[in-house]
Amino acid sequence: MSIRFLAGQTRGMFDAGPRLARLLASHQRWLLTQTAYALHLEYDPRDPTSGFTAVRLTGRITAHKVASRNTVLAFIEELYTYRFITHTPGDERRRPRHFEPANVSHQAMFGWIHANLAALDLLDGGERATFFQANPALMKLVQPRIARHCLEDAAWREPPEQVAQFLWTEAGGLVVDNFISRMDIENTESDRFVVGRVETRALAADFMMSRTHLQRLLAKAAQRGCVGWRDEPRKTRLWISRDFVEEYCAWQAVKFAYVDEAFEWAKARIEEMAV
Repeated sequence: MSIRFLAGQTRGMFDAGPRLARLLASHQRWLLTQTAYALHLEYDPRDPTSGFTAVRLTGRITAHKVASRNTVLAFIEELYTYRFITHTPGDERRRPRHFEPANVSHQAMFGWIHANLAALDLLDGGERATFFQANPALMKLVQPRIARHCLEDAAWREPPEQVAQFLWTEAGGLVVDNFISRMDIENTESDRFVVGRVETRALAADFMMSRTHLQRLLAKAAQRGCVGWRDEPRKTRLWISRDFVEEYCAWQAVKFAYVDEAFEWAKARIEEMAV
């Protein structure tokens, strides 16, 4: 239920800002985005080498073999081109050149953390999301801690094989979120969940990806038994395997643990300062 809720929230973020949401639609881009944002929040004016710079992001990402230097630089250029980041005022001609997120990026990251906290609240009836909404200053403490732990933990950084086949591809995360948010958990079969009607042409257009890429992705997943069709050979009514869903949930649980830990740590810090 919690995972399905979060998948639906992620889809809502895509509908609100498709191009920005695609930055989190592959696992590599998720790691790049979270790390870049964390570097920005960790900026110390007393240390000119701190903050979000190309050198800092490249160093942190390549140290964990997430992406090459050229990939990181191309990613930064894309962020700048679409105005998701800007040069820090006064840094246009300085070295190292610092970047900072635009307002739309701040809003999206706040929304992502809020959605994850709300998903955790569904598990135990907590009020994390409400507290976070009422105390936006938590953002500066919570996000860098989540990003650092997730990047450093191979259990999250390197998704399990079935999940990885989607998450390491362009827009693959959006495809998984779509299936998870739609699966029927009330009327399950022994080894699969029914997703329902899937039109590959419409889905590919929706997520701004090529239909050929989507069809190849689904074909590879079908060969592994992760997904299948209830109406061969028409291939319109999809199911997703219970084994895949369980593997995906276990992987997501790694991130949830870090989100929860970061929230509780930051909340304690805030409350200590208020005493």
